[in-house]
Amino acid sequence: MSSADEKTYDVVVLGAGSTGENVADVVVRGGLSAVLVEEHLVGGECSYYACMPSKALLRGTEAIAEARAVKGAAAAVTGEQDVAATLERRDSFTSNWDDAGQVSWVEGAGIDLLRGTARLDGERTVVVTGPDGTETRLRARHAVAVCTGSAAAVPPVDGLPDVQPWTPREATSAKEAPRRLLVIGGGYVGCEMSFAWHALGSTVTLLQRGDRLLPGAEPQAGDAVLASLRDRGVDVRLDADVTAARRDGDEVVLTVGGEELRGDEVLVATGREARTTGIGVETVGLEPGEYLDVDDTLQVRGLPWLYGVGDVNGRRQLTHMGKYQARQAAAAIVARARGEEVSLEDWSPHTATADRAATPAVVFTDPQVASVGLTSAQAREAGVPHRVVEYPIGSVAGASLFADGYEGTAIAVVDTEREVLLGVTFVGPAVAELLQAATIAVVGEVPISRLWHAVPAYPTVSEVWLRLLETWRG
Repeated sequence: MSSADEKTYDVVVLGAGSTGENVADVVVRGGLSAVLVEEHLVGGECSYYACMPSKALLRGTEAIAEARAVKGAAAAVTGEQDVAATLERRDSFTSNWDDAGQVSWVEGAGIDLLRGTARLDGERTVVVTGPDGTETRLRARHAVAVCTGSAAAVPPVDGLPDVQPWTPREATSAKEAPRRLLVIGGGYVGCEMSFAWHALGSTVTLLQRGDRLLPGAEPQAGDAVLASLRDRGVDVRLDADVTAARRDGDEVVLTVGGEELRGDEVLVATGREARTTGIGVETVGLEPGEYLDVDDTLQVRGLPWLYGVGDVNGRRQLTHMGKYQARQAAAAIVARARGEEVSLEDWSPHTATADRAATPAVVFTDPQVASVGLTSAQAREAGVPHRVVEYPIGSVAGASLFADGYEGTAIAVVDTEREVLLGVTFVGPAVAELLQAATIAVVGEVPISRLWHAVPAYPTVSEVWLRLLETWRG
């Protein structure tokens, strides 16, 4: 291997998704050199197969529902959704799966980009095999950041891998609606894609192994989404255990509780697994296929030069949390490179404390589910003294103006000793935009006594904050 085949950077980043891009951007702005290594599309899952295309598929349905919920405006909705136009709009958000725009951003940010498959080869060393088979050895002065993300996990159901199921990638990039779609899994992806493809013309059957949808959320959230799906005509089956799958011609056949269900496609939405196989983690003593065990600065335990950032560590598998982790990890990398002290305290500039205490999330179903912090069940499991306060969002003036017959619920989990919010969940139309205020209150541990002075404008849906506090005070 010639010297031209070796390059040295301060930081080598494996994976140019949104997490990797943010690590590289922050360290470069901190005065370090960085290279991104990517084998597929710069921008990663969020840009092409997850957040952006999935929400583009859902937005038209949401807009129509909002118009139909307002007397007078409803009369203007005289036709059905233009499926082809919706798919075309979805394609525009993915740039038709062309990453030239993202590549241009990387170059403009002063970050090098190397196309190819990367694998660790011992301490601070990465070998990249390019599309033409040539190898480049990268050495990192300070850090290697693994930002390879996660992949859809296919459950061990007899025959399921052989039927070539959709994963979220296929579900968000499909060129047309299947006539009949079977969905395995009632979490975020399963619920969102059931809404999306049903509205775009598919007959959808949603199969959830457990006894409720969105099992990690407050029970009211899963109940509301279940009722809405069923009202729309989606066949939702709880406690549905899929035991076998096969192809019968062009049909997918699933065995569920002794019954055979037939569809044209089947989407597997049952969770994620770490992309740590085939990237050389065994050369530094780690186990392929396992999530990287990291501390709050996202440094891999026992390997002070290696960082696992984003989905690959399994802490919080959400795009915005991966980018948050990236900012924190990169700040720690820059500080350590400068010989500065890195604080491991909660909420420091270098720690991803929000992973544990204040993760915001939105399920873009109808109704939406927006949450941050602990649920009542999590507070109970943690042994934190707490009280749960609920209020019907439809009872505030702003909600009744937003939609006729608005239905929704606000749920606050309050620490009864410190009188601060541990978590908040909103269930209802368009509640995603209420979430940042809740996130600030939870992160800032704003006392209830001070929140009382945060007066909501009238008439807005945010008036539900006042009603929650009044309910708390009794």
